[in-house]
Order: sequence, then structure tokens, then C-alpha cells
Amino acid sequence: MTMTSVPTPTRDAPSLSIADATRQATPEGELWRVTERGVARQAPGVAETIFALGNGYLGWRGNHAEGDTAVGEHGTFINGFHETFPIRHAEQAYGFAEVGQTIINAPDGKVLRVSVDGDPLSLDLSDVRQYERELDMRDGVMRRRLVWVTPNGKGVQIDLERLVSFDDKHLAVTTIGVTLINDDAEVTIDSRIVNRQDAEALPSETQNPAGGFDPRKSERLGERVLRPQEQWQEGLRSALSYRTARSGMTIAVVADHIIDTDNDHWLTNEVSTDAAATTIHVYARAGVKVRVTKLVSYHTASAVPTRELIDRCCGTLDIALRKGVPALFAAQRLWLDGFWARSDVQIGGQERLQQAVRWCLFQLAQASARADGLGIPAKGVTGSGYSGHYFWDTEIYVLPFLTYTTPLWARNALRMRYLMLPAARKRAAQLNELGALFPWRTINGEESSAYYPAGTAQYHINADICFALAQYVRASGDVDFLYREGVDIAVETARLWSTLGFWREGTDGSSFHIHGVTGPDEYTTVVNDNLFTNVMARFNLRFAAQTVRAMLEELPAQYQRAADRLSLDLDEVVAWERAADAIHIPYDAKVGIHPQDDVFLEREVWLLDETPPEQRPLLLHFHPLVIYRYQVLKQADVVLALFLQGDQFTDAEKLADFEYYDPLTTGDSTLSAVVQAILASEVGYQDLALEYFERSVFVDLADLHHNASDGVHVASAGGVWTALVAGFGGMRDHRGELSFDPRLPVGWEHLSFPLSYRGRQLRVTITADELTLENHGGALDITVRDVTYTVPTDGPLTIPLEHQGPVRPGRPAVHRATHVGNAPDGHPGIASATPIVTPAVVGQSTYVPVGDESVVENR
Repeated sequence: MTMTSVPTPTRDAPSLSIADATRQATPEGELWRVTERGVARQAPGVAETIFALGNGYLGWRGNHAEGDTAVGEHGTFINGFHETFPIRHAEQAYGFAEVGQTIINAPDGKVLRVSVDGDPLSLDLSDVRQYERELDMRDGVMRRRLVWVTPNGKGVQIDLERLVSFDDKHLAVTTIGVTLINDDAEVTIDSRIVNRQDAEALPSETQNPAGGFDPRKSERLGERVLRPQEQWQEGLRSALSYRTARSGMTIAVVADHIIDTDNDHWLTNEVSTDAAATTIHVYARAGVKVRVTKLVSYHTASAVPTRELIDRCCGTLDIALRKGVPALFAAQRLWLDGFWARSDVQIGGQERLQQAVRWCLFQLAQASARADGLGIPAKGVTGSGYSGHYFWDTEIYVLPFLTYTTPLWARNALRMRYLMLPAARKRAAQLNELGALFPWRTINGEESSAYYPAGTAQYHINADICFALAQYVRASGDVDFLYREGVDIAVETARLWSTLGFWREGTDGSSFHIHGVTGPDEYTTVVNDNLFTNVMARFNLRFAAQTVRAMLEELPAQYQRAADRLSLDLDEVVAWERAADAIHIPYDAKVGIHPQDDVFLEREVWLLDETPPEQRPLLLHFHPLVIYRYQVLKQADVVLALFLQGDQFTDAEKLADFEYYDPLTTGDSTLSAVVQAILASEVGYQDLALEYFERSVFVDLADLHHNASDGVHVASAGGVWTALVAGFGGMRDHRGELSFDPRLPVGWEHLSFPLSYRGRQLRVTITADELTLENHGGALDITVRDVTYTVPTDGPLTIPLEHQGPVRPGRPAVHRATHVGNAPDGHPGIASATPIVTPAVVGQSTYVPVGDESVVENR
């Protein structure tokens, strides 16, 4: 494209374009894109996250190609590629985690710097007259277009495209086009691979340190991590390779280039241990474009020699070059066409929400699609937040989406847990238990959380993993996986509960208790009989017993192999069933709710409406011991149990529990609002449900927790899907029985979503008056509001709806009831609702943890 005039300067403030609710209609294409107009100068680290690209294995943050100093971080992340370090405890004790793990910033292949007549383009300093950047979620491509006027008045149009391939997880591609608008000039395009992890290649480009205490960020290692191995250049191809200093992992990155121009040009090359530069020098004529395509391949391994990894990278690039660049972009679109056909949730008449929902779903693909047996980090591959660790986020918040849209990805994620069993068995033995104890946070299978009250004590992760396994098997019908590998997870997690718990004799008979654990709420730690833990452990024990008995009946030979492998007999199964039937589920008849644990109601109530905004989140302003003494929740705990095990509670119990706990929940965790939205919908707080949903869907796009610069909140994105399908769509799948009880928000024309269920491809569409199911597969029985229907094959079934559930105005108020005397178990009753006394210095952190940021898991 040739331009003859230079645009005049614009003073428009940079903005992130979300669909405009004030317009009558937004073009359909905009609902598939997020657009930035104007160079972001405030919170650019957030833009680096929003425009990040990844495929579950490889991630490129949305840094600009010019390689200017990143306010967030220059990020290239590879799932599972990590370094280890010794955890130094202020006071050591037996069984504390000893070796930490943190994701490594892999060599950066994004850099493509442009200079004109010796003047470099810098988005921080240069005269940029036009600028637009978009993330196209249908094509899976980030595009950027700008017009720059050099100091000597020459206009330059620069067009950039970037993709991280879903089709080949080891490949990323970026293209840059440079066109002189009004005059000829000498142009250089400097393409680099840079080791930013060790900050030796270009000292001026080190990351800006984040100010203040924030335990949600990753560790910074104070020594060299990537030890150089082989590096070379041949023509347009460059290679760097490294071995990590402690973990011994290896990595190779190789870049190749395609130059397309009718201008005269030549090359210079330079390579060192921490950088490889290929510089294209062009005498550019006005209107004659210079186009450079850079193909970059990454391969990593636990211990494979870097020479072999370089060969693998070269093989990846050779295949890509044979296919041709247009074919690579076409393959990306074709892959995403399939993804959206399986995954897109459509919201009628809500364009702003529609666009944001699609961004969340796209992040789930970027975090999990090509994880291929690795875990799904809390930030995916979009940032270093939480050090690239895997948590229970995967099983509870991300796997439901995978299970009901692309079951293969869910199976891959569950296999990661199966492969971690040896380390989990070792950890259980270290804590004097049988079976396996999965780590609270990890990359390589070893526990990496040094703050045990909010880490190791969250034993519920065992049951969460088993729950996800059961949900996957029942929804997919993949009994083969269950009987070959999944049974080992079910058995070993059940064994832990059988030894962690104990029996107590009482006037009503024997009961089974679990003490000294932490539930999902990290503002209440190391308690006895946490309701969530006990309810999920009961499910775990029963599912393990059912699985073993089904194997014995259906495949006795396979059962015997598993029994021999696991040293299992049926007496142990009977013990699980007995413990499950007798497990203690806390309930207080006087208050009429399920206490979060056996002493929760004895604590004072923290009145959140009397806590000033500058002291939120609480974890950054109050010592944990202060928080632990009060009834205050970081995230939904009992409420999450009401959802996951909804068939174990009555409607009245759900309403009472929700109304009690909702006013005590701070929203300090991004894991909470999605669950609150689901239960609010179910019990009738429809407006509140929508408020919680909107808070979740914009958690990163609007940076609501002020830490989106550390990477996408992947679990929250997964929860957005669950809030839509299970909350507003009313879907439940208890005991393998698919049912619906919709709660369509007022003002939504319709809600429509696809589901993969036992080999059928369903589409569910809900309006105010009816629910329609389309079925591509065998006939299927489903339940809608307690009535069973058969969905025919290849034909729609439409069911009239008389209403959208109960409607309760407003939101629950703090439960201020006070009762005196003793509860049935002899403990005193609830304390009066007394406001907390806040520290004299408002807004200043009063707590700095030693050794590990896992004092909070603020995801």
C-alpha cells in the first residue's frame, strides 16, 4: 500500500475497545476481536497480558516487537520449563517443602526492531501518528498497524502479524511489513533472539522491578539460570540452546526468516551466548514494501541433549517452510473454527458481554489446548504469576469446560495427575498417611508451597482431582481411561482420607472426622471438619469404592491386575464406604446453616462494609493471624460445596447457607465470584448473580484485581464458562444424570451453548419461554425441572418454560444473630457481630512472608 501524505498527530487517549453497549448494533466481526487504539502508556503490562498468544505449551506475551522496556515483563513461557531453588524457611520443621520451582522466561524470539535512516522506532518516544492493535480470536492472530513519522519527517507505515500455532505447538510466526510513505530511506530490520532470563545480553532491557509487596508474583532468582550450550548462525537461521543450572532441563530455540521485497537489501549476522541477531539492511523506495517473516521454534526436555533439541527445532521450521506462511495462517483459522464450533457460548443482545466471554474462552484454549499431558498453570503461558504452578484451579475451574467441550484435553490434563502419583505417594508417606497426597502447588510433582497453612493443609485437592476424574468419565464415557489409569488416582486419594480421618463415638453413634485441614477459603486455615473438605472427601471415598466394585463386576481380570498393582482388597473398599456414610457434615440447627468448620461460628464477624477500600484486599493489609480470628472469607467455601455436591443439599439449605456466607465473602480471590454467581442464580438472587458474573468476565480485561499484568486468571476464565452453562443455563450432571433448570437473566434474548456428552454433540438454547436441545448423536435422556425427556437423534426438542426460577431482590445482609449457650457438641455459640479494629496505618502492609508467596493463593 502506497500513501502520499503523512497523517497529522492525534491526541486520542489509548483505549481498549470493548463492544459499545450504547450502540444499537455492533458489527459481528468486532465481537471476535479486542482492539487497542492508541499506544498504552498506563498499565501497559495489562495490555501485554490481554494481547498475549499461546497454545498451552508455548506462550508469547503481548510485548511490542521493538523490544522496548516492558512495564509488565518480556515474557516467553513454556509450560513445565522451570528452574528449582532451595526454599529457606525462617524456622525449619519436618516435612516442610524444601525445593521450590519457578517457570523460566525462555529466550525471546519476538524482537523485530525497525530503524529508518539510523533512527529507531520506539513506542515510548517516537512520533506515532496512528496506532491500532487487535487480537483476532477467530484467526488466532495478533495484528498491529501504525504510522510513524521519523525525526527528519519521513512517514513510515508498519504492519505486524503474530501467531503462536495451535497446529504445531513448537512454532510461532511473526511478520512485519515496512512501507515508506513519502520518501526513500535506508531501513534496517533487526531480528533477535534474546536471553532475557539472565539479563546479560542487553543490560538496558532488564525488567522494571515491581514496587511494594505482592505475594502473587513469581520468585526472582539471584543467579544465572540458563547455562549456554550450542549456538550458531547459518544464513537466515539462528540457534541458541541452554541447560538450566539446577533442574537440568534443556531448551533450544531456532529462528528462520523469509524476506520479500523488490528493494535492494543485504544481511549481517551476529551471535553470542545470550543473543542472536539477523539484521536486514534495505534501501527502501517510497511505496515499495519490505516484508520479513520470522519463524521461531522452541523445544524443551527434561534431560535431552540440546543438540537433539536444535535438530527438532530445525525439523519444525523445515516443515513450516515447506507448507508456506499462508498455509500456516490458514491452518490456525481452521483449527479455531473447530474450537469455536465446540465451545462458543452465544448471548443474545449482550454484545459487550459476548465479546468479553469469547476472550475468556480463547484464553482457555491458549492455556490448555496443547498442554498435551502437562498441567495447566494458574496463568497459563501468558505470564510468570504464581511461578507457572499448577493448582486445584485446573480440576475445579478449567476441566469442566474441557470435559464438556473437548474431552481429549481434559483427559490429557488428568494424565498429568496420574503421572504425578509417585511423588504424591511419597508426599503422603512424609505426612504419615497412606495413599497419595497431591501437592498444593507444583510444576514437577513435588510440593512447592512453603506456607503450609494455606498450602499443604489444603488436602481437599485430592478430592478435587478425583471429582474431576469422575466428572470426565461420566460425561465422556471413557471407562477405559478410568480402569487403566484413573483407578489408581481414585484408590490412592481414598486411602489418604481413610488414614487422615478418625472415628469418634458419640450419643448418636460413630462418626468420621477430618481435622487439621484448610478448605478453599484461605482466610480460615488449619481447622477441624471443614465442610467442603468433608463433603468432597465423602464423594472421593464413594467414587473409589464404586469404581473398584464396577471393575470387579465388569472386568474381573483388569480388576485383579489393579488389585495386585495397588495391593488392594475388598475389606479396604468396605472401610471406605463405612467412612463415607459416617463422615461428619457440620450443621448448626440454631443458626440454621452449615458452619464452614466446627468453630467457625464462634468467631467474631468481620463487617466488610466497615472496612475501607484502601485496606482491600485484606491479605495485603492485615497479618494472617488477624484475619484467621474472624468470620471473613477470601473465597466461596461452603458455597462451592453447595454447587459441586448440589444433590447432597436441599433447596432450603442452599438458600440459608448462601444468605449467610455471601456477605462474609470479600471477593479478594478471582476464584470466588463465578461460584457466587452460580449459587445466586440457583437460589433466586438474579441481579446479584449477574453482578458477580460481570465481575468475573472482566477480571482481566478491566484489571479488577490490579494484577492482570502477571498473566491471565485462567481459573476465572474457566469459571465464566461454568457460570454461563451451570449458573444461567442451570446445567447439572450429578451421578451422570444430565439436567437443566435455567435462570436466564432479564434482558438476555437467549443463551446458547454446545456440549459434548457421551459421544453426542448437543446444542442447548434457552429463551425466556423455552429450552431447545439439538442432538447430533444417539438419543439421550435428560431432565428439565424434574421431568425426563428423550432428546431424539438429529432433531430438536423444545420444552416450554413457565419461569426462570425464583427471584429475590437485592443481596443478603450480614447475619447478625446472636445465640447464647452451647452447641450440641459442647462448643459455645456464635459471637455477636462486632466490627474489627483496623490498624492505625491505613493501607500499609503489616505482613511480609518469609521464603514463599503461597501465604496467599490469590488467583
